Amino acid sequence: MEQAYNFDTVSQYNAFNDHETLHPLVSIVDFSKAKKRSGSRMTFGLYCIFLKEIHCGDLKYGCNYYDYEEGTLVFISPGQVIDVENKIDYYQPMGHGLVFHPDLIKGTSLAKSLNEYNFFNYNTAEALHLSEKERKIVFDCFSKIEYELSQSVDKHSKKLIASNIELFLNYCERFYDRQFITRENVNKGILERFEELLNSYFASEKPYSIGLPSVAYFADNLHLSPNYFGDLIKKETGKTPQEYIQFKLIDIAKEKIFDSKKTISEIAYELGFKYPQHFSRLFKKIVGQSPNEYRGINLN
Repeated sequence: MEQAYNFDTVSQYNAFNDHETLHPLVSIVDFSKAKKRSGSRMTFGLYCIFLKEIHCGDLKYGCNYYDYEEGTLVFISPGQVIDVENKIDYYQPMGHGLVFHPDLIKGTSLAKSLNEYNFFNYNTAEALHLSEKERKIVFDCFSKIEYELSQSVDKHSKKLIASNIELFLNYCERFYDRQFITRENVNKGILERFEELLNSYFASEKPYSIGLPSVAYFADNLHLSPNYFGDLIKKETGKTPQEYIQFKLIDIAKEKIFDSKKTISEIAYELGFKYPQHFSRLFKKIVGQSPNEYRGINLN
């Protein structure tokens, strides 16, 4: 039977992994020190970053498995529930992890910027795959945090630990930028599929029945988290998915405007707008002219 665990404190997670708690709000975990374990369900009230070194237990979030293998980082934020499955009854956890309580960073610069690290909200199949050089940088960051944990706590401890975590997360941002470019076998074709979904959406009755398409709608159809999808599209096109959708919508609108039998309001409703004035406002913002002005210039 699957065991369930709730980890709301660092000391709880340390005890689970046979680790001494050096600081109540942060820990570097060496999973090889933990006892063998079977499949389990874990609920976290902590931020966790796991670096796995060999295949030992499959991480499952929701209905899907993490794209999680040797030399891979997975990011977990408070509130997430993770299933750990394995083909054998008991397995030996391996690898390392950084865990910290949200209270650790309160009052620091990291608290203000943490929401900008979108990878904490990425989904399955969106883990960060590291090169050997990148793994060394990760271990270097971990060792700096570990060094601070081994020292007596003083007025500098919190700032230095939070700064090193922020440095580590900034490196992870760089590594993800590299992955968007180099991991073509996974990301290949997503932009093309996004374009196809956009075209089929506006060619269907969905604008009438659902309204304007959302970023979440396309991310879901592409089996990606909205954050990962957004970051990937921005890297590929220079535009956010929302901007990309709007430019596509205006491109379709321009074609419709050439049909003088349709009013601007009819076109707005066809595209999924609830209020025609919202369509006119967006059109003018992107094109520089109102729909009526555009029609008048191009049809005369």
